[in-house]
Amino acid sequence: MDLTEHYNQLYKTSSESILKQNYSLDSKINDPSDSRFGITLLLRPNEKIKSNIQLFLNELKAIEPNQYYYPDSDIHITVMSIISCYEGFNLNKIHVEDYIKIIEKSLEDLSKIKIEFRGVTASNSAIMIQGFPSDETLNTLRNKLRENFRNSTLEQSIDSRYSIATAHSTVMRFTEKLQNPEKLIEVVEQFRDYNFGEFTPDKLELVFNDWYQREENTILLKDFEL
Repeated sequence: MDLTEHYNQLYKTSSESILKQNYSLDSKINDPSDSRFGITLLLRPNEKIKSNIQLFLNELKAIEPNQYYYPDSDIHITVMSIISCYEGFNLNKIHVEDYIKIIEKSLEDLSKIKIEFRGVTASNSAIMIQGFPSDETLNTLRNKLRENFRNSTLEQSIDSRYSIATAHSTVMRFTEKLQNPEKLIEVVEQFRDYNFGEFTPDKLELVFNDWYQREENTILLKDFEL
Protein backbone atom coordinates (compact mmCIF):
# COMPACT_ATOMS: atom_id res chain seq x y z
CA MET A 1 0.00 0.00 0.00
CA ASP A 2 1.21 3.51 -0.87
CA LEU A 3 0.53 5.20 2.45
CA THR A 4 0.92 8.74 1.13
CA GLU A 5 -1.68 8.10 -1.55
CA HIS A 6 -3.96 6.35 0.94
CA TYR A 7 -3.82 9.22 3.43
CA ASN A 8 -4.26 11.82 0.67
CA GLN A 9 -7.33 10.09 -0.76
CA LEU A 10 -8.81 9.66 2.70
CA TYR A 11 -8.26 13.33 3.45
CA LYS A 12 -9.72 14.52 0.15
CA THR A 13 -12.90 12.48 0.55
CA SER A 14 -13.33 13.20 4.25
CA SER A 15 -12.57 16.92 4.18
CA GLU A 16 -15.11 17.38 1.40
CA SER A 17 -17.70 15.50 3.48
CA ILE A 18 -16.94 17.58 6.58
CA LEU A 19 -17.30 20.85 4.66
CA LYS A 20 -20.65 19.62 3.31
CA GLN A 21 -21.75 18.88 6.90
CA ASN A 22 -21.86 15.21 5.93
CA TYR A 23 -19.85 13.86 8.86
CA SER A 24 -20.60 11.31 11.58
CA LEU A 25 -20.81 11.82 15.33
CA ASP A 26 -19.62 9.30 17.88
CA SER A 27 -22.62 8.80 20.13
CA LYS A 28 -21.02 6.29 22.50
CA ILE A 29 -17.89 8.08 23.62
CA ASN A 30 -19.59 9.62 26.66
CA ASP A 31 -21.92 6.69 27.30
CA PRO A 32 -21.06 5.07 30.66
CA SER A 33 -22.98 1.93 29.68
CA ASP A 34 -20.70 1.27 26.68
CA SER A 35 -19.37 -2.23 27.37
CA ARG A 36 -17.29 -2.80 24.22
CA PHE A 37 -13.90 -4.24 25.15
CA GLY A 38 -11.16 -6.19 23.42
CA ILE A 39 -7.42 -6.81 23.43
CA THR A 40 -4.92 -4.89 21.32
CA LEU A 41 -1.21 -4.92 20.58
CA LEU A 42 -0.07 -1.33 20.29
CA LEU A 43 2.85 1.05 20.49
CA ARG A 44 3.05 4.61 21.76
CA PRO A 45 4.99 7.62 20.46
CA ASN A 46 7.58 9.35 22.62
CA GLU A 47 6.98 12.40 24.80
CA LYS A 48 8.33 14.91 22.28
CA ILE A 49 5.94 13.71 19.60
CA LYS A 50 3.01 13.73 22.02
CA SER A 51 3.90 17.29 22.98
CA ASN A 52 3.87 18.29 19.29
CA ILE A 53 0.50 16.58 18.85
CA GLN A 54 -0.95 18.53 21.78
CA LEU A 55 0.16 21.80 20.16
CA PHE A 56 -1.90 20.80 17.12
CA LEU A 57 -4.85 19.75 19.28
CA ASN A 58 -4.76 23.09 21.13
CA GLU A 59 -5.31 24.81 17.78
CA LEU A 60 -8.33 22.59 17.14
CA LYS A 61 -9.70 23.07 20.66
CA ALA A 62 -9.74 26.82 20.13
CA ILE A 63 -12.20 26.28 17.27
CA GLU A 64 -14.07 23.18 18.41
CA PRO A 65 -13.81 23.03 22.23
CA ASN A 66 -16.63 20.50 22.67
CA GLN A 67 -15.20 17.60 20.66
CA TYR A 68 -13.27 14.65 22.10
CA TYR A 69 -9.49 15.05 22.23
CA TYR A 70 -7.07 12.28 23.12
CA PRO A 71 -4.86 12.96 26.16
CA ASP A 72 -1.18 11.99 25.98
CA SER A 73 -1.89 8.80 27.93
CA ASP A 74 -4.24 7.46 25.24
CA ILE A 75 -2.36 8.31 22.03
CA HIS A 76 -1.22 5.14 20.28
CA ILE A 77 -0.73 3.25 17.05
CA THR A 78 -2.60 -0.03 16.74
CA VAL A 79 -0.20 -2.76 15.66
CA MET A 80 -2.97 -5.37 15.67
CA SER A 81 -6.48 -5.52 17.07
CA ILE A 82 -6.36 -9.12 18.23
CA ILE A 83 -9.87 -9.21 19.62
CA SER A 84 -11.85 -6.26 18.29
CA CYS A 85 -13.96 -4.59 20.94
CA TYR A 86 -17.40 -6.06 21.39
CA GLU A 87 -20.07 -5.84 24.06
CA GLY A 88 -19.57 -8.12 27.01
CA PHE A 89 -16.01 -9.25 26.34
CA ASN A 90 -13.88 -9.68 29.47
CA LEU A 91 -10.58 -11.30 30.39
CA ASN A 92 -12.29 -14.31 31.95
CA LYS A 93 -13.10 -15.47 28.40
CA ILE A 94 -9.46 -16.05 27.44
CA HIS A 95 -6.18 -17.37 28.81
CA VAL A 96 -3.86 -14.37 28.43
CA GLU A 97 -0.66 -16.43 28.62
CA ASP A 98 -1.57 -18.22 25.38
CA TYR A 99 -1.78 -14.87 23.59
CA ILE A 100 1.53 -13.75 25.04
CA LYS A 101 3.27 -16.87 23.71
CA ILE A 102 2.03 -16.28 20.17
CA ILE A 103 3.10 -12.64 20.23
CA GLU A 104 6.54 -13.59 21.55
CA LYS A 105 6.87 -16.10 18.72
CA SER A 106 5.88 -13.42 16.20
CA LEU A 107 8.52 -11.04 17.54
CA GLU A 108 11.43 -13.44 17.02
CA ASP A 109 14.18 -12.01 14.79
CA LEU A 110 12.25 -8.77 14.30
CA SER A 111 14.20 -5.65 13.29
CA LYS A 112 13.67 -2.30 15.00
CA ILE A 113 10.44 -0.50 14.13
CA LYS A 114 10.85 3.17 13.22
CA ILE A 115 7.90 5.44 12.49
CA GLU A 116 7.68 9.04 11.33
CA PHE A 117 4.61 11.07 12.28
CA ARG A 118 4.22 13.52 9.42
CA GLY A 119 1.09 15.43 8.59
CA VAL A 120 -2.56 14.88 9.42
CA THR A 121 -5.52 13.32 7.69
CA ALA A 122 -9.20 12.81 8.49
CA SER A 123 -12.11 10.44 8.33
CA ASN A 124 -15.72 11.55 8.35
CA SER A 125 -15.73 11.31 12.16
CA ALA A 126 -12.15 11.93 13.32
CA ILE A 127 -8.81 13.65 12.82
CA MET A 128 -5.66 11.49 12.67
CA ILE A 129 -1.90 11.90 12.66
CA GLN A 130 -0.28 10.21 9.66
CA GLY A 131 2.31 7.56 10.51
CA PHE A 132 4.92 6.32 8.06
CA PRO A 133 7.01 3.25 8.95
CA SER A 134 10.59 3.54 7.67
CA ASP A 135 10.58 0.02 6.22
CA GLU A 136 8.56 -3.21 6.08
CA THR A 137 9.24 -4.29 9.68
CA LEU A 138 5.78 -3.34 10.97
CA ASN A 139 4.09 -5.13 8.06
CA THR A 140 6.29 -8.17 8.63
CA LEU A 141 5.22 -8.30 12.27
CA ARG A 142 1.55 -7.93 11.35
CA ASN A 143 1.78 -10.77 8.86
CA LYS A 144 3.48 -13.02 11.41
CA LEU A 145 0.75 -12.23 13.93
CA ARG A 146 -1.94 -13.01 11.35
CA GLU A 147 -0.37 -16.34 10.47
CA ASN A 148 0.38 -17.43 14.02
CA PHE A 149 -3.03 -16.54 15.41
CA ARG A 150 -4.87 -18.13 12.51
CA ASN A 151 -2.91 -21.31 13.09
CA SER A 152 -4.08 -21.35 16.71
CA THR A 153 -7.45 -22.15 18.22
CA LEU A 154 -7.56 -18.93 20.25
CA GLU A 155 -10.40 -16.46 20.00
CA GLN A 156 -9.35 -13.65 17.69
CA SER A 157 -10.91 -11.31 15.17
CA ILE A 158 -7.85 -10.10 13.27
CA ASP A 159 -8.83 -8.18 10.10
CA SER A 160 -12.52 -8.82 10.74
CA ARG A 161 -13.38 -5.11 10.44
CA TYR A 162 -10.64 -4.25 7.94
CA SER A 163 -7.12 -5.39 7.17
CA ILE A 164 -4.88 -3.00 9.08
CA ALA A 165 -2.10 -1.53 6.95
CA THR A 166 -1.53 2.02 8.18
CA ALA A 167 0.32 3.48 11.16
CA HIS A 168 -1.96 6.40 11.98
CA SER A 169 -3.00 7.67 15.39
CA THR A 170 -6.50 9.02 16.00
CA VAL A 171 -6.33 12.17 18.14
CA MET A 172 -9.77 13.82 17.85
CA ARG A 173 -13.28 12.47 17.44
CA PHE A 174 -16.46 14.33 16.56
CA THR A 175 -19.00 14.01 19.35
CA GLU A 176 -21.35 16.86 18.54
CA LYS A 177 -22.22 19.21 15.69
CA LEU A 178 -19.16 21.11 14.47
CA GLN A 179 -19.32 24.82 15.22
CA ASN A 180 -17.10 25.84 12.33
CA PRO A 181 -16.19 23.08 9.85
CA GLU A 182 -14.48 25.55 7.50
CA LYS A 183 -12.16 26.84 10.20
CA LEU A 184 -11.48 23.29 11.39
CA ILE A 185 -10.35 22.22 7.92
CA GLU A 186 -8.33 25.42 7.60
CA VAL A 187 -6.30 24.49 10.69
CA VAL A 188 -5.96 20.89 9.58
CA GLU A 189 -4.63 22.15 6.23
CA GLN A 190 -1.91 24.08 8.08
CA PHE A 191 -0.72 20.81 9.62
CA ARG A 192 -1.18 18.60 6.55
CA ASP A 193 2.59 18.15 6.16
CA TYR A 194 3.75 19.09 9.65
CA ASN A 195 6.65 17.02 11.01
CA PHE A 196 5.59 15.75 14.45
CA GLY A 197 8.78 13.70 14.77
CA GLU A 198 10.25 10.25 14.31
CA PHE A 199 10.55 7.55 16.97
CA THR A 200 11.82 4.04 17.50
CA PRO A 201 9.63 2.36 20.15
CA ASP A 202 11.46 0.27 22.74
CA LYS A 203 8.40 -1.83 23.57
CA LEU A 204 5.00 -3.02 22.43
CA GLU A 205 2.05 -3.23 24.81
CA LEU A 206 -0.62 -5.90 24.94
CA VAL A 207 -3.66 -4.32 26.57
CA PHE A 208 -7.26 -5.02 27.50
CA ASN A 209 -9.04 -1.89 26.33
CA ASP A 210 -12.25 -0.09 25.56
CA TRP A 211 -13.12 1.23 22.09
CA TYR A 212 -11.23 4.50 22.67
CA GLN A 213 -8.14 3.18 24.48
CA ARG A 214 -8.91 5.37 27.50
CA GLU A 215 -6.30 4.93 30.20
CA GLU A 216 -8.85 4.51 33.01
CA ASN A 217 -10.39 1.51 31.21
CA THR A 218 -7.12 -0.09 30.07
CA ILE A 219 -5.34 -3.01 31.72
CA LEU A 220 -1.72 -3.66 30.67
CA LEU A 221 -1.36 -7.40 30.10
CA LYS A 222 2.26 -7.52 28.95
CA ASP A 223 5.14 -5.33 27.76
CA PHE A 224 7.27 -6.77 24.95
CA GLU A 225 10.71 -5.26 24.67
CA LEU A 226 11.90 -4.50 21.16
